[in-house]
Amino acid sequence: MGYYRQSLLASVLYKACDPQEFDFSTTDELADIGVVIGQERALDAIQFGISIVQKGYNIFALGPSGSGKLAAVKEIVGREAENRPVPDDWCYVNNFGEASKPKALRLPAGQGRRFARDMEQVIEELSTVIPATFEGEEYRGRAEEIEEEAKEREINALNELRRKSLQHGIALIETPTGFAFAPVDEKGEVLGPEQFQKLSEHQQEQIQEAVTDLRQQLQKLLKQFPVWRKEAKEKLKTLNREIAEFAVNHLMDDLKARYEAIPGVVQYLNEAQREIIDHAEDFFPKQEGGIATLIGHAPRPSPFLRYKVNLLVDNSECKYAPVVFESLPSHNNLVGRVEYQAYMGALVTDFTMIKPGALHIANGGYLILDARKVLMQPFAWDSLKRILQSREIRIESLERALSVISTSSLEPEPIPLDIKIILIGDRVLYYLLNVYDPEFRELFKVSADFEETIDRDADGNALYARLIASLARRNQLRPLDKEAVIRVVEHAARLVEDSEKLSTHLRSLDDLLKEADHWAAQVQRAIITRDDVQAAIDHQIRRADRLRERVYENIRRGTIFIDTEGAVVGQVNGLSVISLGDFSFGQPSRITATTRLGSGKILDIERESELGGAIHSKGVMILSGFLAHRYAKTRPFSVTASLVFEQSYGQVEGDSASLAELSAILSSLADLPIRQSLAVTGSVNQNGQVQPIGGVNEKIEGFFDICASIGLSGKQGVIIPRANVKHLMLRQDVVKAAESGKFHVYAVDTVDQALELLMDKPAGERDVTGAFPPDSINGRIEQRLREWIDIQKEFRSQERAGENQSYG
Repeated sequence: MGYYRQSLLASVLYKACDPQEFDFSTTDELADIGVVIGQERALDAIQFGISIVQKGYNIFALGPSGSGKLAAVKEIVGREAENRPVPDDWCYVNNFGEASKPKALRLPAGQGRRFARDMEQVIEELSTVIPATFEGEEYRGRAEEIEEEAKEREINALNELRRKSLQHGIALIETPTGFAFAPVDEKGEVLGPEQFQKLSEHQQEQIQEAVTDLRQQLQKLLKQFPVWRKEAKEKLKTLNREIAEFAVNHLMDDLKARYEAIPGVVQYLNEAQREIIDHAEDFFPKQEGGIATLIGHAPRPSPFLRYKVNLLVDNSECKYAPVVFESLPSHNNLVGRVEYQAYMGALVTDFTMIKPGALHIANGGYLILDARKVLMQPFAWDSLKRILQSREIRIESLERALSVISTSSLEPEPIPLDIKIILIGDRVLYYLLNVYDPEFRELFKVSADFEETIDRDADGNALYARLIASLARRNQLRPLDKEAVIRVVEHAARLVEDSEKLSTHLRSLDDLLKEADHWAAQVQRAIITRDDVQAAIDHQIRRADRLRERVYENIRRGTIFIDTEGAVVGQVNGLSVISLGDFSFGQPSRITATTRLGSGKILDIERESELGGAIHSKGVMILSGFLAHRYAKTRPFSVTASLVFEQSYGQVEGDSASLAELSAILSSLADLPIRQSLAVTGSVNQNGQVQPIGGVNEKIEGFFDICASIGLSGKQGVIIPRANVKHLMLRQDVVKAAESGKFHVYAVDTVDQALELLMDKPAGERDVTGAFPPDSINGRIEQRLREWIDIQKEFRSQERAGENQSYG
């Protein structure tokens, strides 16, 4: 009996920690450590990405969800940000020449808030100073003088015309409709029509000629009046400007002196100063109310808003470069937006309604984004790429771009961009973007690939213990004693299905510690013990194992056919894994095979019924290669075999059942029964070597649970690939059953070793003549194939004889 026919020792089935490696009583004795361990490659990539200044070297941190990518990025970027200066503030101000294109102002950190406050104070002071100045005695006197001068000029001109007309015996009379001329007598009395008719004809002609001439002079004079009034108005306007300059200049000059080192601000203040002086009347008190108020509309915004400073980015409270994580990376949340306000049935906006996006806030620092969320938001990915390519933030209304809203909008001046983007996502997302988005590789040149495991050695265990201690303190949990830490470490190895590795999936570890703390609290323990950790593990399984219970119940009740004793030809117990979210369990499946005389074809019923996946079909094809290689090198392979997973009504995928399928076929060919007390898992190559598979712990435990529910006889067990031994981290009840000889786990390297275990008969090896021993498994198979070849030859001879007779 070969060594492979001895079941594995219980010590191999579960690699327990050596308590001597943990020199502490509780985790309170352990120092803190960063929550990311064993990620040197990824951390180096992130460090490189944030330190290089070249364009396009943004970072994509890839790895499974919950592996601590976000925590690692925040930790490294946070440290790097402390060494970078605080970025400048950004403001939007009115463009007095073109209001629809607001201007962007850049100020040193902290100066933006001060500038906005100073501008507000100046406008507030001007709203008092300007009206007061225009109400002063000096302004009133000079304004009245201009008005009087204008009036006197008109009066004097009319008086001069009146004097001239009297010299001709004509009076200039002012009527409600204008001016008129009428003859007068020596006493100055206006002549009536009768009196005018009494004058001589010559006198009447003289008067009429004089009136005509005077009317022409009056017309010229009346045309001159608007010109004089305009001149007076200009004088008054000049006076107003002079008074406004007197009120405004000293305040604005003080403000310009304060910001003289910032050219953009000084230029804006000069423009604002001219605008205030030109529109000084806006600062006069206005009567409240009006039609808008009466019909329920909001009053028109204050004219002072034109001079307001919209502080878009305020870094006055920052001590170093910003690190921003945007949890909802929509187009507006990234790029910023322009808001609107309803007024008189229309939507209106102005530069004060410009709101910043995450790119504005993180400008000069780092922006962390979830790649999947960015791709799910409409137009967010395209907007992000466009901004990274142009290196400037241009606020563009998405509604306007899509023609969803038809109204006037703003085109704010773009803001230069200096930022590092760190995307976080799954590996499949990274590789899909690499393949399908040609711009992605130009913009995200650095990939930080996170490991899912670390080595389970003395150093790894020590690091893991410190990680457990750090997570417990960070979450304000109870400390763990040594045995609790050991159980967590062993469970971490089980999570990655490798006794020589530990899981770096922080979310799972974090959840386990929180739940263990809860169960410790239920029994009022001050320290988390091994029992509390085990209770957390058991309850996690209990919450998720409803379907497993139903499947196992159907097997126990005989609804699903699984034998755990006896022996049957062409029938074997295969093992598969069903995954439901984070929970997986093993399910035994009956695999049967039938063989008959044929043309060397293996009929995969799963594939023919379109229930078999591509990998499963590949595994069945490999079986054909193995059978032909072993038994049909020099003779025809006159076999047709049919394979099926009994009572399988869903998709079958994977090649882990190929060893079981091959065993069923060979059992049918050899006409030797297979022990139903054993279950088989493993894939096979064309040379008959057994290859490792996944889910080995769940598969073993699945068959064990079925056997235990029926009753352990001491003969039941599972055959696994020897390459999977290092992955074993079985439940304690399975280990104890193996230790007491009630359940067995066998490890094999070849098909022949598995066949000997399943059929309890030597497989047989070819002798010097190339023949198998007659009573061996392979010998019986070869004998059966030889018989079928003879039968096939006899059929052909009979066919040829029949053909000759028909021709004779």
